Amino acid sequence: MSATPKRPKFPVYGYLAEFDGDARLLEAVRAARAKGYSVMEAYTPLPMEEIAHELGYKNRLPWIVLGGAIVGALVGYGMQYYASVISYPMNVGGRPLHSWPSFIVITFETTILFAAISAVLGMFALNGLPQPYHPVFNVPSFELASRNRFFLMILSRDPRFDMQETQEFLAGLGPVSLAGVDH
Repeated sequence: MSATPKRPKFPVYGYLAEFDGDARLLEAVRAARAKGYSVMEAYTPLPMEEIAHELGYKNRLPWIVLGGAIVGALVGYGMQYYASVISYPMNVGGRPLHSWPSFIVITFETTILFAAISAVLGMFALNGLPQPYHPVFNVPSFELASRNRFFLMILSRDPRFDMQETQEFLAGLGPVSLAGVDH
């Protein structure tokens, strides 16, 4: 017996409102937050810290990079300690087997290497990349998001989402265009 596929709760992925300026988008995000919407996405042709703050975006990448750096330092130092003290102890020039000052350069290099790798992998993971398809790509005007338009999308998985009410709310914000985004 095969399980029946889950049907989406709403026939649309969300509603996408297009704005012609960053100030208008910021006003729309604030109005949507005040109305109680919490699951939203904004698309802009340039980085906007205010929008990220208003959407409640928390940047976890610094913590991922810090974790990678700490792991890199431990791996670099541990590798040298194991080689010099445990695996192949050799007294060179009368120095102690665990001569930590000579371990600093490689420890620093592995710290930087692991931090860089964790930054790249963390960025891909947090951004959900690679993502060759997203429902918003079905909206013809969305190609302007990388040029000169600003978009706000309220997703249907928002607890406050209602097909009619959300569409009327976004239309009341005075967007250039409003489109339903199909799954």
